[in-house]
Amino acid sequence: MPSDGRPIAESLGLKPAGEVARESLNRAKAAAKAKGLYPGKEPRRAPLEPQVSGSRAGGRDPRTLTETLGALLAQRGWNQDVAVGGVIGRWPQIVGEDIAAHSTAETFENNVLTVRAHSTAWATQLKFLIPNLLSRIASDIGDGVVREIRIIGPDAPKFSRGKFSVKGRGARDTWG
Repeated sequence: MPSDGRPIAESLGLKPAGEVARESLNRAKAAAKAKGLYPGKEPRRAPLEPQVSGSRAGGRDPRTLTETLGALLAQRGWNQDVAVGGVIGRWPQIVGEDIAAHSTAETFENNVLTVRAHSTAWATQLKFLIPNLLSRIASDIGDGVVREIRIIGPDAPKFSRGKFSVKGRGARDTWG
């Protein structure tokens, strides 16, 4: 201390230590704010594990049954088979009640839909209606899924054995 009893910093004209520290802190805060940082707040850290819930849609959110089944069908490649299964199940709505009363869609293999007629007359009639049926089915499930419709006649019982068997040529039907 000098002889007049004042501290050396004051006699040299220096600022007090507390004021120097406060100014330094204010400068550091201003520099941090300019960089987009906010001094005194906890830094935001990315969570170590991914967030499993929140206001936004995520991979773990529940899905509707339609979405789940659609994803399963697409993954397995069953979309076409299911579409044709819908045609077989909704045969009366697609072809109309009159035609559906006399025919049944039976199988679908290799883009060929097999339709069984209830009589030989209806089998002949359905053969003439094949272009119309193909266009109705294409508009319902998509073009090119069913490429051919095969019409088969009624399924008659076989009388080759049993109590109704006949020697010779046997019972005849007008079908093929």
